[in-house]
Amino acid sequence: MRSTLRERLDPRLHLAAAIGWAVFVLVSLAALAAAGLAAEESERRARVDAEATLVQFATQIRDALSVKLETRKSIVEATAAQIVASSDWGSGAVRRHLEAVQSQFPEFVWLGVADAEGRVVGASGGQLRGANMSATRWFQHGMQRPFMGDVKTAASLENVLQGARGDAPLRVVDAAAPLVSATGQSVGVLGAYLSWPWIERLQSEILRALDTNRQLEVLMASEDGTLIVAPAAWLGRKLAEYADPTDADTYVVGTHAVNVPDDSSLTLTVVVRQRTAAALAPARQTRDAVFLVVLIAGLLSAAAAALVTRVLMRRLRALADEAEAVRHGAQRTLTAPAGRDEVSRIGATLAYVVEHLQQEKEALRSLNSELDARVAERTARVERLANEARHAAVTRERLRLARDLHDTLAHSLMALLTQIRLVRKLRTRLDASELDAELGRAEDVAASGLTEARRAITQMRSSRVTDSGLGPALQDLVSRLAERTGIAVSLEVDPQAAEACVDACAETVFRIAEQALRNVEQHARARGLEVTVGLTASSTAGAAADRAAGAVRIRMAISDDGVGFDPALPRPGHYGLRGMLEQATLIEAQLEIRSKPGQGSRIVLDFDA
Repeated sequence: MRSTLRERLDPRLHLAAAIGWAVFVLVSLAALAAAGLAAEESERRARVDAEATLVQFATQIRDALSVKLETRKSIVEATAAQIVASSDWGSGAVRRHLEAVQSQFPEFVWLGVADAEGRVVGASGGQLRGANMSATRWFQHGMQRPFMGDVKTAASLENVLQGARGDAPLRVVDAAAPLVSATGQSVGVLGAYLSWPWIERLQSEILRALDTNRQLEVLMASEDGTLIVAPAAWLGRKLAEYADPTDADTYVVGTHAVNVPDDSSLTLTVVVRQRTAAALAPARQTRDAVFLVVLIAGLLSAAAAALVTRVLMRRLRALADEAEAVRHGAQRTLTAPAGRDEVSRIGATLAYVVEHLQQEKEALRSLNSELDARVAERTARVERLANEARHAAVTRERLRLARDLHDTLAHSLMALLTQIRLVRKLRTRLDASELDAELGRAEDVAASGLTEARRAITQMRSSRVTDSGLGPALQDLVSRLAERTGIAVSLEVDPQAAEACVDACAETVFRIAEQALRNVEQHARARGLEVTVGLTASSTAGAAADRAAGAVRIRMAISDDGVGFDPALPRPGHYGLRGMLEQATLIEAQLEIRSKPGQGSRIVLDFDA
């Protein structure tokens, strides 16, 4: 029967399909793992390369700005030297000289000369003339050496330039150079304010020159780490404390770390960043390409593995077909495949097993015929034994009824007969009251016998021991004996022993105890009676092992302090002791009767429960 494509691909039906699917799953998992590792490595390398490139860009921007600023500082130094060389320190001459420099370099929003006390003696446009600049950094540093300061808001120029600049705060970079006399002594300082928008335009021009479709962004921080070029929400924040240049890994960042040996130059920290999606796009494309290549290779490998497995397993399929034919009875033997590999060894072993099973099958046929004859014979024997068992059961039931009748009616009738004989012998000597008393006692004996007979019939119909257990049944038995006779009765029942003694065994033990107590009541004239039920000494020592084995040894002892008797003497017409022995035999128990005249009696029953 030709199988469908779906059946050939079902791994539950074909080992080749199972191997193919297993290879497919393993290769797919390997492809996913390889793609993940390749993507992680590609992204790591791309991130490192992008960060290195951005660091180079930040360095180039910082260096280009430094060159421009150093050039402006050199212009300030040259202007200071020219003013000293001119020897004309009049405010008009200084103003003309400074305005000439400002017209050539309009990025200077203000130029001024301060004397040794910090008083402005001349300035471009006459602005701040006469102002005291001794507290400014550019004056303090400029008295000693050329200086390029930090980015700040020029509060001293706010009012002067507010109308021309609009409402935005005026941010500048201050610079200074000392005015050194021929004797080498600083006689004043040339100060200058460079326009910050000019510096922003410089960095924008440098960025446009560097940016080759990378969509770069530049952040700049001043000497104290305050962001001065950044998104609007970040301006004024501290770069190290309040701003994350990566913006939660949205950007790849390159930072130019600045180590300034002194404070004579402008200190700027330049951060260049690029969006992570753009920076890592090549790595992610590589990841997707690697994943597709590996996955396609895995699929092809799985398909090839399935085809190769199917070819290699042709002999195994043939062996399976022959085994199926043997199972359905189409053939009796297997043909072992040729070769020395596992398939050949399995085929040879199966062929041997099938041949051996066929031989055993024939042997079983002949054995079955013999067994049929033996079964017929054993069936007849079993039926005969069943009949004998039923006869034995009837006999045991007759003996039990005889014991119960002896224990009830026989005792009552014997007492009644004795009473009637006594009345007959003494009727001529007794007056009417004595005769009534004797007849009343005879009536009591007859009523007691009737009660006992009814109780025996009730016990035949239902078992009090089965309903309530051996312990409660014995307690009820001795309580009724104590109420009837006034004998001091002591009962001690081990709960483990009572729990182990159940069903027919418990019923038989109760019957033996009942007969023993009846004998005490009728013959012993005892004042005290003791009944104990417990595990024997050997059973107590190994109770756990006995319970695990399913059996324990139990002992019941009944002792009285009555008149006693000689157990060896025959007692015609009395069947109480014989009945107790017969009942002990039913449960394979050992019954020992110990008694001597005048020394009481003791009955000991040992049995396995």
